[in-house]
Amino acid sequence: MSKILNNPLFNLIIRLILGLIFFFAAVGKIADPALFAREINNYNLINFELTNLIALTLPWIELIISIFLITGIRIKASSLIAGMMLVVFIFAVASAMARNLDINCGCFGRTIQKVGWGKIFENTALLIGSIYLFFKPPQKLTLENIILNHKNNNE
Repeated sequence: MSKILNNPLFNLIIRLILGLIFFFAAVGKIADPALFAREINNYNLINFELTNLIALTLPWIELIISIFLITGIRIKASSLIAGMMLVVFIFAVASAMARNLDINCGCFGRTIQKVGWGKIFENTALLIGSIYLFFKPPQKLTLENIILNHKNNNE
């Protein structure tokens, strides 16, 4: 198991999965921020003014994190931010389930995904991936490593 967890290719696969999911989630939300604001509001957790701010900023944070994870830039920081967001998402879905809200999770723009155990398990798996990346930042197969090696070779 240790051999798999320390494999740079396994690390790359986790980065790509997490990065692509955040990318597609971001694109869907950026395309229709008004819809995303309504989806957030359906959770009844925060006031409407804060909802609008979140609807306008969260997708762009997700997009930046996705790009950093996919390309291999600042992976430890990106995985930490992704993990913190996933904890909030898990809490929000669990809260909606506890209050018997029959709502769309709002995860991928117009794609319908109801809150439920499937979403909790999905977000938990992504959280585990984020934790793995935080504690096992890659040494290979990253743009950051390529740039550092190029810089060191030219000095």
